Amino acid sequence: MQVDQTATGDVIKRLRRAEGQIRGVIGMLEEGRDCADVVTQLAAVSRALDRAGFKIIASGLQQCVAAAEDGEDQSANLEQMEKLFLSLA
Repeated sequence: MQVDQTATGDVIKRLRRAEGQIRGVIGMLEEGRDCADVVTQLAAVSRALDRAGFKIIASGLQQCVAAAEDGEDQSANLEQMEKLFLSLA
């Protein structure tokens, strides 16, 4: 299943934001910043990556629902979406 084009733009924005946050974390480590500050930023990066993944999964589920409404069997795709969702949970 391909990532829906409408979701792709949003996911790329989220990933670029996370990329900048990761560069910030690297800079913080190089500067010797406080552990709590670094971990706080790492948690923000983790949430951004999770949101990108969930957006992709949501897009896949929408595709499954639309295909099911057209009468296509989506049981295999739904199982795959469930596995992907659980891998992020």
